[in-house]
Amino acid sequence: MDDRGVLALLRSRRACRRRRYGNNAAARNRTAVRHAHQHANARVRGLIRFAGEKGAMLTMKKVKIGVIGAGSISDIHLGSYSRNPEVTIYAICDLNGERAKQKAAVYGAEHTYTDYRELLADPAIDAVSICTWNNSHAEISIAAVEAGKHVLVEKPLCKTVEEALRVEHAVKKSGKVLQVGFVRRYGSNTDILNRFIEAGELGDIYYAKATCLRRLGNPGGWFADKERSGGGPLIDLGVHIIDLCWYLMGKPKVKSISGNTYNKLGNRANINNLSFYKASDYDSSKNTVEDLANAMIRFKNGASLMVDVSFTLHAKQDEITVKIFGDKGGAEIEPGLFIVTEKHDTILNVTPQVDQLAFDFTNGFQNEINHFIDSCLGRQETRSPVEDGLEVMKMLCGIYESAALGKEIQFG
Repeated sequence: MDDRGVLALLRSRRACRRRRYGNNAAARNRTAVRHAHQHANARVRGLIRFAGEKGAMLTMKKVKIGVIGAGSISDIHLGSYSRNPEVTIYAICDLNGERAKQKAAVYGAEHTYTDYRELLADPAIDAVSICTWNNSHAEISIAAVEAGKHVLVEKPLCKTVEEALRVEHAVKKSGKVLQVGFVRRYGSNTDILNRFIEAGELGDIYYAKATCLRRLGNPGGWFADKERSGGGPLIDLGVHIIDLCWYLMGKPKVKSISGNTYNKLGNRANINNLSFYKASDYDSSKNTVEDLANAMIRFKNGASLMVDVSFTLHAKQDEITVKIFGDKGGAEIEPGLFIVTEKHDTILNVTPQVDQLAFDFTNGFQNEINHFIDSCLGRQETRSPVEDGLEVMKMLCGIYESAALGKEIQFG
């Protein structure tokens, strides 16, 4: 019923009351008039509020995303953005203009660039994913936040601690979100295990061990170029498992690091009959990164983390394991979620009944992207902020420094 209908109803009721009560019903008529006007006003307010809400829904601003770097990892970002209803994939940038155009055609981006500075100068863009070589992460991240963009930067945050400090300073000065691509934090199995830890089920966590060994798996290309990547398996694979352990341990401060790196096998380009992933710019003659790295990281709270990672190794098979141990229980999260505890003086091995015991790559990235968008919209803080990126860089660089010097590195 519109306002005219409400007023017509009011007039009809007043006429009815005059016929029924005559002049003696004046007081009742005044009450009826007041009630009818209140009802009409409430209806009008409701209509205005509904129209406003409907208009807001129709004009809801989507987050316009620019993706810088159109290599293989960009497909994971772009695919995840395309499945988020609050995102518009607006622009793609790559040094290879043709590759940028191809990706734009697939994901419906309106604009392409070959210079990230031109992309950042576009005021329509709200946020960017940085999917470039590691040696450009710091430079582009700083430029992006200074241009007023929120940033999701692939791991590692950068190549050095000095770069990480500059990025942190720029982020704090800008007030923008910077989320580091520690995707393992966004896995469902990580969420589940973290609930057990936060509830005290594992007690005080004092030790963790992480292994990611490839027998044959140097991707070559920029991955094998220390100038562009910053290192080999440690900075490429180790960053994930080190961060995962550190995150589940409660992110304690580093006290000391003793590390080793080895260049014994090269990229083993001579091997036949066993395939592995190769970068688009793979060149078997070029390799300046380590084959293997291992380390013992000690924390100020007394806990410790042991890690080893490889691109190539004379091993029976590839191996990935991540384990944490507390004074009330322990857990594995790689190769699958598994909890060990005690009840009634008996040791129990607990396998949760969940959809995914192992890390689900697609869902993990989707959760990471969704969390980033929520952070851009101010709904929650990022789970992997720039400060954490800095602390992980301290660990990675500490391992390389310890290996180069042949001694333990102390932190203040």
